[in-house]
Amino acid sequence: MTVTARELARALDDDLYGASYFGSGRNPMDRMGLSGYERYDRDTSNANAAAYLVWRWFAPRRTLDVGCASGFVVEALRELGVDAEGVDVSQFAVEQAAAGARGHVRQGDLTRRLPFRGRRFDVVTAYETLEHLPPEAVPAALAELRRVCAGYVVATIPSFGPNANGPGGWFPVKVRDERLDHYVGLGDGYEGPVPHEDLYRDAAGEPIEGHLTIASFGWWTGRFSDAGFVRCDEVERRMHPHLARFGLTKYWNLYVFRRPEAPEPGADVRTPDEIGRWEANFGLDTRTAAPDDLDAVAAALGRPATGTAGQPGR
Repeated sequence: MTVTARELARALDDDLYGASYFGSGRNPMDRMGLSGYERYDRDTSNANAAAYLVWRWFAPRRTLDVGCASGFVVEALRELGVDAEGVDVSQFAVEQAAAGARGHVRQGDLTRRLPFRGRRFDVVTAYETLEHLPPEAVPAALAELRRVCAGYVVATIPSFGPNANGPGGWFPVKVRDERLDHYVGLGDGYEGPVPHEDLYRDAAGEPIEGHLTIASFGWWTGRFSDAGFVRCDEVERRMHPHLARFGLTKYWNLYVFRRPEAPEPGADVRTPDEIGRWEANFGLDTRTAAPDDLDAVAAALGRPATGTAGQPGR
């Protein structure tokens, strides 16, 4: 049955998440206004930073990366000693699995039933994934995340509006330019999601990057709460200075949730020597923060602005 499903998925035409989305056949320096990647690899996917966040604050035994694409996060986590698995809707991406993820990624659809038993994974990650679902599919998808999750969900989701635990989000390149003033004028009380007809478009006239749900931090937090999750405020606040240090504040809107019975994550679960060694191994110690990112995080957390690309909180 598994072989049959794989062959069927390979035979079906994937207009969005096929080869071209992941850079095949493109000039690697020119996306030409189309959705997808100029190139897709472990560096451009920020997989090392994504894996590091999970390793540093949760010390999981088993993890699942939902929307894993070619499994670069899975590969990085396995290098860190974690029993990591991945799942993605794109059969093409799974078949291009990174060397260290082969045999540990498979095709699956979050809107249906993932091919894993319940509560199998200590941490489930969904980096830049959930926004690809239409709003009406989000509740069932989050229920499926909860089914396979034994403890925590770490997600990044393009969002707008105020954020209680870090820098807020914005509307540009999320809504159509001609509708931007309208949405800015709605103020902080607007939660979304943005109607389909107002979503930002690529050169082919499709929602940019396949993003179908653009909503506020408050909306996403509410949907996770409806699914039975609790937002982990303090660990998000501890993570944000490091997102800024890695140059990711502008790109990743961070969320961490837990099942109600899981304990609130505490301080670092790794020693300073371990942290320093893996930051060097993953090249994270050479990442450059933009001063405005550091200042945005400092302002959100109620700390003095630094305007420098230091290394806070190591």
